[in-house]
Amino acid sequence: MNMEINEDVMKGQQVYNKFTLAVYDVLLFKILTGPVWGLSTERLLTLYNNRITSNHLDVGVGSGFLLDTCQFPSTKPRLALMDLNDDCLNHSARRLHRYAPKCYKRKIIGPISVDEPGFDSISMNYLLHCLPGTITDKMVVFENLYKLLNPGGVIFGATIISGSDESSWFAKKLMKVYNKKGVFCNTGDNIQTLESLLSAQYENLELNVIGSAAQFVITKPIFSSEISVKSLLNSLSQEAK
Repeated sequence: MNMEINEDVMKGQQVYNKFTLAVYDVLLFKILTGPVWGLSTERLLTLYNNRITSNHLDVGVGSGFLLDTCQFPSTKPRLALMDLNDDCLNHSARRLHRYAPKCYKRKIIGPISVDEPGFDSISMNYLLHCLPGTITDKMVVFENLYKLLNPGGVIFGATIISGSDESSWFAKKLMKVYNKKGVFCNTGDNIQTLESLLSAQYENLELNVIGSAAQFVITKPIFSSEISVKSLLNSLSQEAK
């Protein structure tokens, strides 16, 4: 487990503590998400309800609001929580105690080690724009999580992007303030680069811009291209016999 933590990483996550988490739901999901960023809480919940499975990992857990509110396919899902912030993990674990979640304290921009079976769904909501580095640097996050995903599984979530034509004047101003304070690090996180990088690496990609947010869904094929080709050739060979 790589737990070396640099100053930029600490700056992005230290805003989340016991006091801010007490008002987090109202601040983010009532005030910011829909009115400012343009992606409604209802639309986020629809994404979760449509994509979440009974074998799920949530990364960058915040207050655990979306997991607490969404509808799991079963009453006893296997749920794991991953974050660098102890306060976020503890707060969310208490809130979701009915699911007996397993917590992992990890820095996801480094190699991730999880000695557990893979997951059928992984959510990462409103995390990417808080991570340090360029959007190219942040692609390692998808690579790391993709390794934890079972074949046929999905990675889904949303991130705040800069330069969106759908961003309001206030959203752009607030984004500048957050970047200056180190809460955000997304000045260069534009949709063109994000789409180019993700589509080059993942063929099963859905990417939509809603307001100042980019909503993504990445599906891992049940078979890799190499396995699929080999299977097809073997099938044709058997038919020829």
